[in-house]
Amino acid sequence: MGMLEALAQYGFLQNALAAILLGSIACGIVGTLVVVNRLSSLAGGVAHACFGGLGLAFLVGAPPTAGALLFGLASSLGIGAASSRWRESADSAIAAIWAGGMAMGLVFIQLAPGYAPDLMSYLFGSILAVPRGDLVLFAAVDALVLVFVVVTYRSLVAVSFDPEFARTRGLKTDMVFLAFLCLVGITIVLLMRAVGLLLVIALLTIPPSTARLFVRRLPAMMLLSCALTAAEGVAGLAAAWSLDIPAGASIILVAGVVYLLSAGLRALATARARIR
Repeated sequence: MGMLEALAQYGFLQNALAAILLGSIACGIVGTLVVVNRLSSLAGGVAHACFGGLGLAFLVGAPPTAGALLFGLASSLGIGAASSRWRESADSAIAAIWAGGMAMGLVFIQLAPGYAPDLMSYLFGSILAVPRGDLVLFAAVDALVLVFVVVTYRSLVAVSFDPEFARTRGLKTDMVFLAFLCLVGITIVLLMRAVGLLLVIALLTIPPSTARLFVRRLPAMMLLSCALTAAEGVAGLAAAWSLDIPAGASIILVAGVVYLLSAGLRALATARARIR
């Protein structure tokens, strides 16, 4: 059965498609800011710290999302403080939180009584099993991201491209930066519950990096990143359905191939321009 025929018949496939399209908005916008600010490793550190929160939630019997959100926000604020005050220690802090979050998650889950959850479901997610109720959360994340960017756009541009000038103009760059990191944490946690840890990191970094190869202005980069995220998500979902492979891994592979092809074409175009 083809993808289009299945889409018309199966509600779970419709939910997966809606999740991809809704998630592409938050991932495209937040991911662009992550890439522009060179915070890809930071986003990875926050995402892996959330895994520790998941393990703690299972250990104490709390909702998994609550534990992940607690660890995500705490790690965002901790890394943000280290980055703004001790930049030479920021990489070490990110590495420690990255590895420590995964280790704590594994230990907590092992100590939790009863059935240990499938860790692969949190790493790669199960986008084909997204319930319709989670689509409301996706829409809420999109709304939060859009409101934040609209309200703080000038400050975000200043912090992203010329933080020193922003400080001389009296802008509260540290507050904007920390608020942005918290937004990254919230986006990761709420999307991770459906699409998985690795897919969230990939969508926050690969499509914006691809978009940056072709455009430089921030609004254009955000729009192109959203479009690429949506297109790569749909293409990956179609490939997963046709080849009977995991959807999350398929989407990541599609995004990676598109980036490599785009980088190759950009390098080729640059080489030809130099020859001329």
